Amino acid sequence: MDDTRKGTQPKQDEIPSVLALVMEEASAYLARLDQSPARTGDPEKALAHFDEPLPEVGSGALEALEELIGRGAPALLHSGGPRNYHFVMGGTTPAALGADLLAVTYDQAAYAWLSSPLATLLEQRSLEWLKQLFELPPSWTGVMTTGATMANFVALAAARQWWGERTGIDPALQGLSGAPPLPVLTSGYVHASAVKVMGLLGVGRASVRTFERDARGRVDLPGLERALRSLDGAPAVLIANAGEVNTGDFDPIAAFADLAERHGAWLHVDGAFGLFARISPRTRHLVEGVERADSVITDGHKWLNVPYDSGYAFVRDKGLLQRSFAYSAAYLQQPDDPRPNFGVLGPESSRRARAFAVWATLKAYGREGHRTMVEHHLDLAQHLARRVDQAPDLERLADVPLNIVCFRFHPGDLDEAALNEVNRALGEAIVADGRYFAGTTVLEGRVALRPALVNWRTGTEHMDGFVETVRELGRRVRAGR
Repeated sequence: MDDTRKGTQPKQDEIPSVLALVMEEASAYLARLDQSPARTGDPEKALAHFDEPLPEVGSGALEALEELIGRGAPALLHSGGPRNYHFVMGGTTPAALGADLLAVTYDQAAYAWLSSPLATLLEQRSLEWLKQLFELPPSWTGVMTTGATMANFVALAAARQWWGERTGIDPALQGLSGAPPLPVLTSGYVHASAVKVMGLLGVGRASVRTFERDARGRVDLPGLERALRSLDGAPAVLIANAGEVNTGDFDPIAAFADLAERHGAWLHVDGAFGLFARISPRTRHLVEGVERADSVITDGHKWLNVPYDSGYAFVRDKGLLQRSFAYSAAYLQQPDDPRPNFGVLGPESSRRARAFAVWATLKAYGREGHRTMVEHHLDLAQHLARRVDQAPDLERLADVPLNIVCFRFHPGDLDEAALNEVNRALGEAIVADGRYFAGTTVLEGRVALRPALVNWRTGTEHMDGFVETVRELGRRVRAGR
């Protein structure tokens, strides 16, 4: 081995060989991604290689990267590929890929104009374009976050501030000690991230009350209204859910907006992936009324197909964000500076330039391209639903209003307890098999698969292959039992 490759300090002359290696690997990886299974190799065996103490003397950049590429590949999930349906994970469009590589290369701090004029200007422009894409009010203020969880954090922090100011306190300044409980009301569709955020905000996870009319979690609107009426005009926060994770169903957002207006409540819409229904005439009725909300969030590394991580929060009242996330020091850009300053609109001060990828994909493909992509996935979901309905040993468990198909393996000769056991084992078998990546959920007490389709690379051939793989593995699990 050439000793010049080793060292304890970075060297400028490492960069050309590093870039050549990385671009060669990136090109090869992406070229085979469409044909690759969701996972290859044994991740446990691969990860064992990395169990070592900190080296006293480094190996140098090239050798370290060669080791990462050569040894790490078996532990990769090909999450950007067309066979990954578990966590509503999109891919990365070519435009977003190129822009994100530039974001890493340029290494901009997207805190404020002072730290990077380009990064903050592109974030400002991208958020304006996203409001146009989703037909949200142009006066709303947006900010980029790491994903839907932190987008919910931003929006619900604004809701907490709104509630506090109506209760006679400043939560961001004084905290919540001695404050009355903040009522948070929603349906059974509420996502775990919104509940988590209530703990992070000091409101408490137990503050979230769900109103459900059935085991699936559909909202009990009369019960919700009775709860609002019982507050005697005290402020409350309503959470409407656009895109439930098991079936892709929606709360009736317009009805939530009516309740919020009648009872003076804050309406937050969690649209992590469901907000994208807004951009197709075929599905925009599902999010009717979202423009009447006080805040709404969505996720870019889902249906927008930009790289991890990328989320967006939009809030009607900019002042609530500024008071929630007040942040200043003599050396920083001042909050009253008219130039963009996203560090005072969200929790993060150290912010990567995630707007590069967002701006590039919106510029490259426009409204029409993204509408076409959404409708492609709507078609794929219907195709998958038909394949499930046609298979004698599969059972669809819900309608398909958007991009999720909830179904289970059902050979016809098992009771419910045995079906749950077989389908739970089937989910484990799918992950271990590696050809596709899909996990199980529980819907009304029934263990099921819930593939979610948002990747631009996925086609009908992948749906057909997935169905046959599920049936093959299901029969194997059934026989083994």
